[in-house]
Amino acid sequence: MYPPPAPARRDFISVTLSPGRSYDGGQGLRRRSCWRKWKQLSRLQRTVVLFLLVVVMLFGLLSYVHVADEWTAVDSRSAAAGQMRPANPPVLPAPQKAAENPEAVAGLSPQKPQRHFRRGPPNLQIRAPDGDPQERRQDRAQRRAEVVGEAGWGAEAQRDGLSWRGAGTKPQQGTEPPGKKAELPARPSPKAARIQANPAPQNERQKAVVDAFLHAWAGYRKFAWGHDELKPLTRSFSEWFGLGLTLIDALDTMWILGLKKEFQEARNWVSKRLLFQKDVDVNLFESTIRILGGLLSAFHLSGDILFLKKAEAAEEVTRRVHALHGKLDGLVPMFINTNSGSFTHLGVFTLGARADSYYEYLLKQWIQGGKKERQLLEDYLEAVDGIRKHLLARSEPRKLTFVGELNHGRFSAKMDHLVCFLPGTLALGAHHGLPAEHMELAQALMDTCYQMYRQMETGLSPEIAHFNLHHTKILKDVQVKAADRHNLLRPETVESLFYLYRLTGDRKYQDWGWEILHSFNTYTRVPSGGYSSISNVQDPRHPQPRDKMESFFLGETLKYLYLLFSDDPDLLSLDTYVFNTEAHPLPIWAPS
Repeated sequence: MYPPPAPARRDFISVTLSPGRSYDGGQGLRRRSCWRKWKQLSRLQRTVVLFLLVVVMLFGLLSYVHVADEWTAVDSRSAAAGQMRPANPPVLPAPQKAAENPEAVAGLSPQKPQRHFRRGPPNLQIRAPDGDPQERRQDRAQRRAEVVGEAGWGAEAQRDGLSWRGAGTKPQQGTEPPGKKAELPARPSPKAARIQANPAPQNERQKAVVDAFLHAWAGYRKFAWGHDELKPLTRSFSEWFGLGLTLIDALDTMWILGLKKEFQEARNWVSKRLLFQKDVDVNLFESTIRILGGLLSAFHLSGDILFLKKAEAAEEVTRRVHALHGKLDGLVPMFINTNSGSFTHLGVFTLGARADSYYEYLLKQWIQGGKKERQLLEDYLEAVDGIRKHLLARSEPRKLTFVGELNHGRFSAKMDHLVCFLPGTLALGAHHGLPAEHMELAQALMDTCYQMYRQMETGLSPEIAHFNLHHTKILKDVQVKAADRHNLLRPETVESLFYLYRLTGDRKYQDWGWEILHSFNTYTRVPSGGYSSISNVQDPRHPQPRDKMESFFLGETLKYLYLLFSDDPDLLSLDTYVFNTEAHPLPIWAPS
């Protein structure tokens, strides 16, 4: 008997149709999947997710408000800048554009920046905002301001010839690409036009300063372009702020010396490469006097609004310092606690490092402000009396008058080279109506600062001098310790020589400056370009170069030498300008 046959096999496909829905590429399934995952989260997890979404939306709203405020502030600052006018507006028109681009010099390769350390006041940390929108807004604001500046008097400038220190030149046809508007300088004031009409020709000593500047600039241009400082021996550079410190410090020097091609090259770098959106630590004092001062001075001399747009602002603290306790007959301690706002290190008084500029600015702020701030004048006069009472002494055997230091009642016959700013400041005060005895003290201290050079074998001053107080013919007046015998190409002595010559007319001050320039050329000039500070001013055979050219050599030292050798009292008249502590001239504001 056969078994029963197997049941027939049925192959089938089951299809489920959902009425009212069509195939959507899986989007509906994904939506249901996301919703199912959301429902699977705990109540705490869902609360956290919703909270984060709210935070993100809040930050987005705040960012939008911040951006709108910045845009409004840029517009208002541009409008306000156009309304501000000093007592004597810009002195000289802008130079013509240079043909060369130092960034494209053949054979030069990028060099790795080196970390640079130095002592100084507390640092200010500048943090860069995220992303590029702010840079784009700055560029747009800059273009708008340039268009406004060009439209103001562009038609008149095209009718008249542009000039450089009075030498008129007609605009050249076809020098700009089609459709590109040439950049025009700001319109000089009537007083500036009068100065330009009769420029004094450069004499031989001024030409020597120009030669020194060009040699220093050539080294910077070849080996350190766009960086802070030149290292001339190794033909490299060092960074401090990463903001082209030497270039900015030297802007107004190039303008004053008539170096139009070099000025325009530097101006182009400032326009295209100078950005402050950097995450770096900077020295607030130094960045103010060098970068802010350099940009503002370049603006006032050239009238080019680019430099004004690039500048920052500085806070005034003199009112606070005026009321602080801890002074000694107008002399102030070196340090202030940034938390309490009170003096620290009480009992230590000096006019050297970290304290010198305070006394200088008491007088110069009073002058620049139209001599209206009586408090500044009173503090300055009290400080000069305090110097006479507590810090003045005379050396042996030449009886040189010098400014020492006071440490908890104990006098030290130590004088920094930085103190040699004081003769010029005292003379400036006497010129503006302060007691005649200030000029007498200025002349006595000027002799001392000159002897700090004269008594060294290289003819260059040490960084710090100690004065002999004992009656002996064996020792010189100026004594130098091994740690203090370096020279950093500092400007303070030639600065005071400029003031003393400009205000007395005594040509011995010019001769002293000429000797100092000769010593710089003999012992600090580097053949490949640049000048170097040296470690030993007492060894003319082995001065030991330190491979560093400070930015103030171009920004201050050579500028003051050029002005010292000029016989034109209208070239940055002391009745029209004040120089900040980095030698950047700023206009005196007339009383309203």
